[in-house]
This record gives sequence, structure tokens and C-alpha cells, in this order.
Amino acid sequence: MGVYCIMRLIGLKSLLQLLIASIIFISISNAQRGIRIPSNTKVTDDAAFSPNPSAIKVARLHYSGGGDWYWGSSAIPNFLKYVRENTDYPMDTIERVVIITDPDLFKYPFIFATGHGAISFSEEEKDRLRQYLSSGGFLFVNDSYGMETHFTKELTALFPERQMVELPFDHTIYHSFYDFPNGPPKIHEHDNKPPRAYAIVLDGRVVVYFLVESDIGDGWEDPQVHNDPEEKRALAFKMGLNILTYALLY
Repeated sequence: MGVYCIMRLIGLKSLLQLLIASIIFISISNAQRGIRIPSNTKVTDDAAFSPNPSAIKVARLHYSGGGDWYWGSSAIPNFLKYVRENTDYPMDTIERVVIITDPDLFKYPFIFATGHGAISFSEEEKDRLRQYLSSGGFLFVNDSYGMETHFTKELTALFPERQMVELPFDHTIYHSFYDFPNGPPKIHEHDNKPPRAYAIVLDGRVVVYFLVESDIGDGWEDPQVHNDPEEKRALAFKMGLNILTYALLY
């Protein structure tokens, strides 16, 4: 049977998704999406928690400063379930929690942080986070309200030689899986301002993505928590999948 016939039977979209999944599976198997684990870092064996050792693991960041890092307990489990059900990505659907000095930090190619208000890093945490991000890690910070002033200050101290930039709407992160021609979606109303996304870019790659006045994390939560319309929740999940896809493949 010719290639054309096979593509007709399988479907181009499914074939592309399979290709993406294969790339991710191979890259995750190769030291967790290419993150270079420092030789002096000890990691634990969590095979008991994940039957697939090559599965993509996502962790929530337990940061210091007094902010409610634990906000939205249903958000990440719902998001991971959405990714598993709508892609061929080999997902570990267990939500992990890490602090920056956790020995297992480098096992997670994607780290999520959210909450309200204060967030801060010690000098030791800044050094470790710089090492993590410079080695291929990715940090997504979802401002659930009130984090902007605090986190902007921490980013400035984290990479004083790097200016935080607002990403243009034609950036790959808005087109990595779904198309968002107008940038990040507006999911939850805060101050009646348009959503904004800021980034730290190292060697041409976004390593920190900071989303303000959008709050896709609220859209990931159980529907009864915020009573967001289903179309809003769908946009939140899709934008999250774009961010994850960018973090894994670019």
C-alpha cells in the first residue's frame, strides 16, 4: 500500500500527532527533554509513582514569600488529564510538588507556579533556578492576581543581564499546537485589562513564561469553582497545551 493511501487511512492530523508524540517520547527518554542534570545532583527513583519512566512529569512550584502557591488544587490534575485525552503525549497525570532546592527539580521539564501576591527566591534558590532554566527547564507562572509586582522584581534579580520582554502574537508559543492569533486568551476578569505575557529568553528560547490578566489556571479548575463558560475553559486548556508543547519541543 502506498504512502498516500496510508495517510488517507490514518489521517494527516493523527499522523502528525503521532510524530510529535514520538519526538517527545524520545526526547523525554533522553534525560527528560534534554535537561542537563548536574553531576552533583541526586535524584530519586519514582517508578512506583509512574509506570512509564519516560512519561512527561509536571510539577507545581512551592515557592517562598508567603503567597498561596497551592491555589487551585484541581487545576493541574485537570490539565494533565486534558493533555492525555487530547494528544498522544506520554503524560504522567500525577501532580508533583517541588521546591527549587529539591533534588528532583531537574526531573521536571515543565514547572507551574500560581497564586496571589508575594513570591520570593533566596540567593541559593536563584542560583539553582538559573541552572535549571539554563539547562533546558521551563517555568510557567500564572498570575492568579497580585503576583506581577513581586515576580517581576524576582525575575529582574534572577537574570539582571536579561530584560523581561512581552512576546509578540506571532511567537511560536501561540501557534505550537493551536493557533492564538491574538495572543493569550482572557479567561478570568481581574482589573478589566487585556491579558499580557512576559518572558525571559535564553539563546532564543523562552525559559520563563509569565501570564498576567489571563489566568488560564482558573480555567483549568473544576467548572463549579469559578463557573466559567465551557468555551472559556476550552481556551484555557488549549493555551496550556500550547505552552507545554513549546516547553517540550522548542
